[in-house]
Amino acid sequence: MEDLKRIFHLVGPYRKRVAAAAVISLAVSGLNAALAWLVKPAMDNIFISKDARLLLVLPVGVFLLFLFKGILTFFHEYLMRSAAQKMVMNLRNRLLGHAVGLPLGYYGKNSSGELISRVINDTAVLQELVSLTIKDLFIETFSVIALTAVAIWRRWDLTLISIIVLPSAFYVVGRLGRRMKQISRRTQEKISSITEFLNETFSGIKIIKAFNRQADQTERFRLINRDFYRENMRATRVSEASSLMMEAVGGLGIAFVMWYGARLIINNVITVGDFTSFLTAVFLIYTPARRLARINIGIQQATAPLARIDHLFSEAQEKDGDVILPAISSSIDIQDVSFTYPSEKHKALDSIRLTIRKGEIVAFVGKSGGGKTTLVNLLPGFFRPTEGKICIDGIDISTATFPSLRGQFGIVSQEVVLFNDTVRANIAYGKPEASLEEIVSAAKAAYAHDFIAELPQGYNTIVGERGMRLSGGQRQRLSIARAILRNPPILILDEATSSLDTASEMMVQRAMENLMMNRTTLVIAHRLSTIKRADRIVVIDRGRIAESGTHEELYGRGGIYGKLYEMQFSGQER
Repeated sequence: MEDLKRIFHLVGPYRKRVAAAAVISLAVSGLNAALAWLVKPAMDNIFISKDARLLLVLPVGVFLLFLFKGILTFFHEYLMRSAAQKMVMNLRNRLLGHAVGLPLGYYGKNSSGELISRVINDTAVLQELVSLTIKDLFIETFSVIALTAVAIWRRWDLTLISIIVLPSAFYVVGRLGRRMKQISRRTQEKISSITEFLNETFSGIKIIKAFNRQADQTERFRLINRDFYRENMRATRVSEASSLMMEAVGGLGIAFVMWYGARLIINNVITVGDFTSFLTAVFLIYTPARRLARINIGIQQATAPLARIDHLFSEAQEKDGDVILPAISSSIDIQDVSFTYPSEKHKALDSIRLTIRKGEIVAFVGKSGGGKTTLVNLLPGFFRPTEGKICIDGIDISTATFPSLRGQFGIVSQEVVLFNDTVRANIAYGKPEASLEEIVSAAKAAYAHDFIAELPQGYNTIVGERGMRLSGGQRQRLSIARAILRNPPILILDEATSSLDTASEMMVQRAMENLMMNRTTLVIAHRLSTIKRADRIVVIDRGRIAESGTHEELYGRGGIYGKLYEMQFSGQER
């Protein structure tokens, strides 16, 4: 019952459509009862009394009843499916809106395939439930009531005999429903696994082909898909077992009623018309009763996706501040900041204290895993410090609104994120209102205009998923053009050239020089040749600041930076 309340709560915004469908279902149920009622005059007056006048009227009346019933059923079906579709559309919008507001840490713990499954597959189960199961709940409930009334009016004793076996059937079906609840949970987990596997497969297709793992990947999918098939067949067995139970009980009740009713006719207690009308009503009762029993199965199937959807909604979103942060005018102050990832025991950052002045170019170097990227990710508020605070111009960024905070930053990273859209749309992603002239100007500053002009549709060319139709250097220059167009006061360059060949790196480096002009720039680089001209180099080792100074100062000390530089360039220097 609790699950049914939650489902009606989801349908609540479309209550007018559902209410209209409920009214129509009353009319449909009344017509079903009318058909059963008409059997008596048909039998007694046409077949027994041979009334020729009724022979002309009755078929027309039956035809009109069926026609009117068909029209009402059409509108009932349309309204319920419309409510279901709108519910799912709204629910998917809410799910995505909630999901994109979750902190980055959530995405580190949960796969994108599982999230996709909740938005697509779990909501699809609810759509089926509302459009079919809830529809049956209205029509079949009213039909059972109306037809039972007809049957009782004809013969109350026979009615009691025919329906006395129904409670035992509903009890068994209820037990099967609880079994279906468990199966449904496992089924949704399996479909999540399939979605997750497909997402990983298509995302990593290049690696799969490079290592000749197509056959292995296909075999893994076959096993996952087989498990999903088995769970589906378990659900089918439970569902059909409920139908079998209702058929058996219905057959038993009707068989006894036919025997008892035939004795009453032979003894002239009731007429053939009375009994046939009653028997028709009983036959019509068992069909909606069987569907009502299956409704419980359908509701139990919806329990698992409802729980998974509720679990996603229960995840806390990023906590936004309420202070509008103005553009940086003085400095960024990192004050005794420590940070520990939720799944880790050791600190990724430990008591970091650093001041970055406006317009300064600061490079962060160190061994992989030392904490460079973690520190930079704290600045736009992607993560919150475990201890300490970060201030921009004296304002704690944890109190700032995300738009005003993240609007300060432009990010160019090694892993370029482009969307399956046009070149123009990707460049203008951070400034959708930009004119074509502004976009072209940004592309020229990023040394991207020439190759864009050679594309089949120029700036209207679709770049493909993740920009796969472009080379690595071209993708990187598009991301730089996007940052130039946004014109942020603070720039983050995260390994921006580490995966490029020498020619592409030179082109991207020239584009980045244009981008870095008059901006506060934070650079993370493994290639130390790219940071020689930084105003300051900060060496981070095991989550702490080990050294800080210019290239000449740090190289002369012979510390961590000097050793890293020697490892990369000693052979070339000689």
